[in-house]
This record gives sequence, C-alpha cells and structure tokens, in this order.
Amino acid sequence: MIMERASRWRELAIASHYQTAVAVREELLEGDVEEAIEGIEELIEALSRSDRRELRSQLIRLMIHVIKWKSQPTRRGRSWLTTIDNARLEIDELLKAEPHLRPITPLFVEEYFSHAKRLAEREMGRKSTVSNLSWQEIFEDEYELE
Repeated sequence: MIMERASRWRELAIASHYQTAVAVREELLEGDVEEAIEGIEELIEALSRSDRRELRSQLIRLMIHVIKWKSQPTRRGRSWLTTIDNARLEIDELLKAEPHLRPITPLFVEEYFSHAKRLAEREMGRKSTVSNLSWQEIFEDEYELE
C-alpha cells in the first residue's frame, strides 16, 4: 500500500507539477497530512530534477557554441553570439532562482564537456582541437565579431 502510494505520487509529479500540487491540497483539505507530505516530497524531487535538467541543457548549449566559436573563427556570426549571451542569461536567472544549483554547476561543466564537444563536432562536421573550457571562457569572456 505504501509503495503503491509513493508510486502514484511519483507518476503524478513526473506528469504534472500543477496536478501534484492540486492533489496535495486535496489531501490536506481531507485531513490526510501524511499523504500530503508524501506528495510534497515527490513534488520537491520532481522540481529538483527539472531544475537540474534545465541547467544541464543550457550549459551544454552554451559550451557547444563556445567550442564552435573557438574552433571555427571564419564561421562566427551573430547567431552564435546571441546563443552564447542567451544561454548565459538563462543560466544566471536559473541560478538566482535556484541557488542550490550553484555548487553543482562546476561539476556539470566537467561532466558534460565531452558531450558538448561531441555535439559541437557533429554540428561542425569535423573534430575540434578544444580539449577543455575554463569557467572564464564559458561564463566571463566577451565574444565579439571583428
């Protein structure tokens, strides 16, 4: 029974954060605090996974474009600049809203660099000589068209 309830909450939280919150409210209104707590715990876990996915996605997108910028100087364009600026903004906003993600950001850089490089190489149609990216290259360097 307990496993069944946890599974139900997990499935609901994965499917819809909103519907999970509504279901938690209903449990509270019915006086079942224990059940509501289970729902809240699953919702928190689902939201955390969602935040981590968003950080990972934006970080990979940013690293892909920095790798391409460094690997193909003759192909640089405004769209790459826009993507770099936008990904930095999205990451900054996410980290402001979810400061618990700050400590894992450097770990994500390390963990997902090879994936970003592989995707950048696929987009470029050739290998890149970029073997790593520093924090400064990813988040601080100003990239400008000449």
